[in-house]
Amino acid sequence: MDAQGRGRADDIDPADQWVLNPNTGDYELRLNPSSGQSAVPGPRRSPQRPTGQRGQNGQNRQNGRTREEQDSREVPGQRRRRAPQPEPASRRRSKSKKKSKGKKALLWTGGVMAFVLVAGAGGAYLYLRHLDGNINKQDVIGAKNGFSKDEAFNILLIGTDKRTGKGNAGYGDKNSVGHADTNILLHVAKDRSNATALSIPRDLITDIPACKVREDGVLRTISGTPDTRFNTSLGQSGRDPGCTMATVKEITGVQPDHFMMADFNAVKTLTTAVGGVDICLAKDVDDPDSHLKLSKGKHTVQGEQALAFVRTRHSFGNQGDLDRIQQQQQFLGSLMRKMSSGDTLTSPTKLSSLAEAATKALTVDSGIGSLSELKDVALELKKVPPKNITFTTLPVIDNPAEKVHATVVVNPAKADPLFAMIRDDVSLTEVAKDKKAAKSKQDALLKGSRADASEVRVDIYNGSETVGAAQTTLTWLQNTEGVLKSSQLGNAPKKLSKTTLEYAPDQADQARRLADIMGLPASAMKPGKSEKNDQGLPAMILTLGSDFKGAGTPIAAPSKAPEDIQKATADKTVCAK
Repeated sequence: MDAQGRGRADDIDPADQWVLNPNTGDYELRLNPSSGQSAVPGPRRSPQRPTGQRGQNGQNRQNGRTREEQDSREVPGQRRRRAPQPEPASRRRSKSKKKSKGKKALLWTGGVMAFVLVAGAGGAYLYLRHLDGNINKQDVIGAKNGFSKDEAFNILLIGTDKRTGKGNAGYGDKNSVGHADTNILLHVAKDRSNATALSIPRDLITDIPACKVREDGVLRTISGTPDTRFNTSLGQSGRDPGCTMATVKEITGVQPDHFMMADFNAVKTLTTAVGGVDICLAKDVDDPDSHLKLSKGKHTVQGEQALAFVRTRHSFGNQGDLDRIQQQQQFLGSLMRKMSSGDTLTSPTKLSSLAEAATKALTVDSGIGSLSELKDVALELKKVPPKNITFTTLPVIDNPAEKVHATVVVNPAKADPLFAMIRDDVSLTEVAKDKKAAKSKQDALLKGSRADASEVRVDIYNGSETVGAAQTTLTWLQNTEGVLKSSQLGNAPKKLSKTTLEYAPDQADQARRLADIMGLPASAMKPGKSEKNDQGLPAMILTLGSDFKGAGTPIAAPSKAPEDIQKATADKTVCAK
């Protein structure tokens, strides 16, 4: 007990702190169950005065107390306990009712999906403020400072094979430094109509670039490593998640904004917190390595059994990592459905358990290292329909340098279009579009007459990270495409993520021709005001952005995913084979 006669906060079961308010129908978080005090701050009330003193409004006391004091709740620490008094009708205005309904929707539906693709951190904003300290934060190079709710975002989800620490002993190499064992690049579209979860195999052979890590406030550069396994982008040589983020960008051209990382113990604690996750098996399984033993059919797994399911490599398909990735995707989709189900959302006990488990299981970058930031991530991801959340795997082929195939390499023919779709916010599933949006003013910019290539006048700037991009584009335009009235003016004043074409209305026909040649999307078209003078119109301005992949390579992403790539959506149950 403390000096005020209150029990310590950490002696209280968090599930007991959620209390149904009969006046509003909401569950409310009460920090002290004995006080009747709501966790939601109410209006400030006057302190108690000696008997006989008049209140500020001049009314006399009744039974030694003003009506205002009688209507207030007991402050924590008082021994007198009374039944909570109903709120006066004068305070229950329609605006408050709307706020209450909005708050209820926020509490029970808003945040339960933020981190389901790794093991779940949705609902983080429901936690008590002291749970903020549960979150492990790591300051890495390359992560954004804060979270933007109005933009597309990319989060790298990492499942590490680190065996040390509570709950992680007994799995494989206990001395592992913690490699990037499970890796998912989650891209959420700007309009929140869709999301793509791209799994990257741990045994992918790639070049790991040099990266910087911060140790005790001092930056240290770690040399890159060519032709090595992707999973060594974390842990090996002291590499941190920022190095894994840099490697993902090197492979895909997509810059992760943030990372979320969890270890083996997270799978056990989070699945237990929600009461288990439903899985389906197309056959009996008995794997002595992962200790998974289940019969054909549907099961609900949690704890050790859930971890065994996501770890097994010898039970399904070709008994390799690519097949394990697919069963992990099925598991994560099921976890997402469970966390957003009414059974979880309406249970204060499950939500409290999930709150504790999720915050303790996570390591995130400093940019989203608070409940407030995780709340924003959660609410934005919640806007995406599960049927439009697509799991897919990086297209790969067997490593041709190996006689006995143990690793894989990227298949550019299928991977490059997939990367372009992610960069351009193109969904891998069909998304219903508003008819008016399909006929938007921006799309109309590509419709109309085209000038001849010989009449196109354009100045080219390099706003990409590719050295010499403006010159190679100029050479290609002049020698291959017949755009002779073109010149390159070096580097742009600042780097751009997207290529843009600025032009006057009188140059629309030239702009459409250049868009055809360059493969520009409608979003790249930037019409301005006419600047015609005695010498005619100035040249259009083409600024190459980070989406530029080479002269002659279309900048616009394809509208459909490549044929035969592996896909699964989060709303469907698939039995592991």
